[in-house]
Amino acid sequence: MRILRRTLISGLCATALASAVGCKKSSEGSGSARAADAPEIVVGHYASMTGSTAHFGQDTDRGVRLAIEEANAAGGVLGKKLKLVTLDTRGDSAEAANAVNRLIDVEKVSAVIGEVASSLSLAGGRVAQRRKIPMISPTSTNPKVTEVGDYIFRVCFIDPFQGKVMATFARQNLKLDKVAILKDVKNDYSIGLADAFQKSFTAAGGTIVVEQSYSQGDTDFSAQVTAIRGTQAQAVFIPGYYSEVGTIARTADRLGLKVPLLGGDGWDSPDLFKIGGEAINGSYFSDHFAPDVATAKSQTFVANFQKKYGQAPTGLGALGYEAALVLIDAIKRAGKNDPSAIRDAIAKTKDFEGVTGKISIDAQRNPQKSAVVLKVEAGKAKFETSIAP
Repeated sequence: MRILRRTLISGLCATALASAVGCKKSSEGSGSARAADAPEIVVGHYASMTGSTAHFGQDTDRGVRLAIEEANAAGGVLGKKLKLVTLDTRGDSAEAANAVNRLIDVEKVSAVIGEVASSLSLAGGRVAQRRKIPMISPTSTNPKVTEVGDYIFRVCFIDPFQGKVMATFARQNLKLDKVAILKDVKNDYSIGLADAFQKSFTAAGGTIVVEQSYSQGDTDFSAQVTAIRGTQAQAVFIPGYYSEVGTIARTADRLGLKVPLLGGDGWDSPDLFKIGGEAINGSYFSDHFAPDVATAKSQTFVANFQKKYGQAPTGLGALGYEAALVLIDAIKRAGKNDPSAIRDAIAKTKDFEGVTGKISIDAQRNPQKSAVVLKVEAGKAKFETSIAP
């Protein structure tokens, strides 16, 4: 796990300064501009750089950072260099809100990228909306995220679509009739995706034989797996994060539950294969990006990412890169370093050529795009199929 020293230092400095001001109330709004005569345009990124979902933040930050560096190498934006400041949320909602406040008050950002997790984007998004700073989430799929307000955007598909994708795949591709659900009851992402899958799967004629639950951070899933094993489930839909899914896979294997596991983009991490081992093989999950079937533009991205970081990008890295590209393009079209103008330009994004496909932002500030389904084989996630809206 690589965490860039500069990122940590900037985060620690911001934290120290925020602590120094203590209870000083944050000013509402962003002002008319973010220092239009400043030598740099400051972009904020808040993410779980440490904690149980650290791969989410680290992979996303690599993608964001690559896009910023490429833009600066090409001459910058509006005649200025872009400066990226990343703050660590540690996977905590309160820290997410604090991070966005610090990015606005201390770093004077013009826009924010983040978070990966929907729960954290909701916390940080409320701050960005209140302060009138545009925010783009790379991968928060819960519909509620952009419903926070007109300054909040995303570049990923949303849970109703992702749930339908996996329900369609289960019914049409795997020919499944009976599926169990195992969800994280304290996670907005997991709850929303489970609900979307259930509605789509039953509407297509399938049956949910049982629902079981857990909470993020749990390590013993024996009771839930035993309950599912006692049903006629042909697969288990687990809309959770890789940190628990890998352990659930090992528990299912140990207890003799020999059915495919299905999931969403929260599985997307190299640690899934490390934690799950051979037990995760033969499982499927929906995602935003498949490096093994990349377009010409995304092939260039994959090559540059690999050269810089020594590893292939995950879907999180691709969407971090894409969120930064959309923001950079919007700043150019806005023609000035002003949060309100940048917000308006993001909202007008149409047919933007990203690395996961073309992006057009709709009236709800969501993109319209396809999803891929990946199969886990021999410790890798490989393209299985693509499903359009």
